[in-house]
Amino acid sequence: MGLSSFFSFFTILFLITPTFAERDSTLSTLLAIKASLDPQDLILSSWSPNAIDPCNASFEGIFCNENGQVVNISLQGKALTGKIPPEIGQLKSLSGIYLHFNKLQGNVPKEISNLTQLFDLYLNVNDLSGEIPSELGYMSSLQVLQLCNNKLSGSIPTQLGALKKLNVLALQYNQLTGAIPASLGNLMNLTRMDLSFNGLFGSIPVKLANLPKLEFLDIRNNTLSGNVPLALKRLNEGFQYSNNPGLCGIGFSTLSVCADSGINPNKPEPFGPGPSRLPFKSIPESANIQPNGLNQSRKPQTAVIVGVIGLFAVVALTGVFTFSWYRRRKQKVGSTYDASDSRISTDQIKEVCRRSASPLINLEYSHGWDPLARGQFGNGFSEEVFESFVFNLDEVESATHYFSEMNLLGKSSFSAIYRGILRDGSIVAIKCISKTSCKSDDAEFLRGLKLLTSLKHENILRLRGFCCSKGRGECFLIYDFVPNGNLLQYLDWKDGKGKVLEWPAKTSIIKGIARGIEYLHDNKGNIPALVHRIISAEKVLIDQHYHPMLSDCGLHKLLADDIIFSTLKGSAAMGYLAPEYTTTGRCTEKSDIYAFGILIFQILSGKCKITQLNRQGAELGRTEDFIDANLVGNFRESEAAKLGKIALLCTHEAPNHRPTIEVVMQQLNDVICSS
Repeated sequence: MGLSSFFSFFTILFLITPTFAERDSTLSTLLAIKASLDPQDLILSSWSPNAIDPCNASFEGIFCNENGQVVNISLQGKALTGKIPPEIGQLKSLSGIYLHFNKLQGNVPKEISNLTQLFDLYLNVNDLSGEIPSELGYMSSLQVLQLCNNKLSGSIPTQLGALKKLNVLALQYNQLTGAIPASLGNLMNLTRMDLSFNGLFGSIPVKLANLPKLEFLDIRNNTLSGNVPLALKRLNEGFQYSNNPGLCGIGFSTLSVCADSGINPNKPEPFGPGPSRLPFKSIPESANIQPNGLNQSRKPQTAVIVGVIGLFAVVALTGVFTFSWYRRRKQKVGSTYDASDSRISTDQIKEVCRRSASPLINLEYSHGWDPLARGQFGNGFSEEVFESFVFNLDEVESATHYFSEMNLLGKSSFSAIYRGILRDGSIVAIKCISKTSCKSDDAEFLRGLKLLTSLKHENILRLRGFCCSKGRGECFLIYDFVPNGNLLQYLDWKDGKGKVLEWPAKTSIIKGIARGIEYLHDNKGNIPALVHRIISAEKVLIDQHYHPMLSDCGLHKLLADDIIFSTLKGSAAMGYLAPEYTTTGRCTEKSDIYAFGILIFQILSGKCKITQLNRQGAELGRTEDFIDANLVGNFRESEAAKLGKIALLCTHEAPNHRPTIEVVMQQLNDVICSS
């Protein structure tokens, strides 16, 4: 070896050695992250300490650049139960962290602020607590900050106003307090900000209202007060501000004009005198204020007044309890709603719905919520046809025996489902949705109802009718009752629990679900193309002949955006949510196809959880790795192998590689009919 070759060898060795060192460092960092995110080693089993290179696609959810540096961690919807470790801040090349739709606990580590190249930080829909680290304001490249649907407390750090590239700030559904920092008015690239459902107080900063690119601002359900800047009028429906009783302003239909309360509308922080601090001149001179703030000469009069008020309160409470006793005696069973569930209205009806000769008229609506008002049926709506779907509250109450707990079939954070019997003897399922969970725009809500009534297919759950109640503040959707429950009940059979589907039933259910999806996606019929969004085993109902029916089709057309967002959490946790949702935030026809592919795997295997072994078995044609063992060989081998291939295609990571539902139906017809 010549001298030049000798030096060349050591030069190459010198250049390669740091690469190995960096790889070892990255591996140890990732293993530390795994130990914290998945402490029981149930999810991230592919993150092996024996791996030579974590960037060779062996680590699930890890993506690297051409230099072997980790740039993305995508572990959304994996049911992770651990904590976010500070070691994550050592991966300096990260541009995206997607840990949303999990069950992560603990604090948001301040070490994340070391990731100065990070564009996207998705930590939403977890159980994170503690304060938002002020250090996040140092992340100069950050464009999306998603921390909503957690248990974060404390105030919003003023340092977030330094995130000059930030487009989206989502902090809703936390336990945040304090004022909206005026520094957020420096976010010139901000297009969307959601601070709703927190405990924020004070006024809205004028600088925030003047942001040039702002399109959406949601501050609902806080305790904000003071004058609403007129500049927010330009956002139209993009500005949501309900349930802030202290707000006032000019130009907003639901706000009263501000009185002279001493509030400075240009001062964003609540340091000035609030409405509870009356100017001194408003106190009568005859009040004779004492140093301790009490009027000693008026004590006897005060005692009399307090006594009268107390007597009145006793009488009022007695009336309330008497009414409640009578109502509960009539119902025989108490309200089925939890007192802690603020999204579902409780049984507080103060009067029985007005009786009418026809059960299809004389509906009552809460103030400002009358989607079926006369003259609202434009754009092709037929009032006569539409009213044939309308039920009276009396009929709904009678059908459910006044919402008896014996008839309660299920309950979620925004709805409850009851079994009911109509006057004609037919059995129905009645879904109760609170008004606050519905779209606030009457015309939009009406369009959603019109769409639901137009869905008619043998594999789509039929809507019989609906009712909107003023007294209860709820909308009721009346569906056909399906006796055999949902597909979830036929999965994970063991030890005599659950039900086993025979092979003909499995193939029939798969094909029926596909027909239902084809009907929704087809834009050639009487309805526009419709994406289901939340297809899952729970949404597939099974009738007495083992025919499947998709439920909740088009329901997202009725629900508020935040409710739709929260419903995706369950889909993600069960693996139904397509991976591209992480980056696009949108559900498409191809995301429905992905969920359908997961359903095929579940039906074939008889299990809820789909493993890598199931996928590998389908890829290699090893039916024993993905077919329900409870069938004990009673299935068609060739049919099963082909169905496994279809499931693989439908769950391809890239949406453009997934087939359309028309192609899927053609393949299913060839596979099932030819056998």
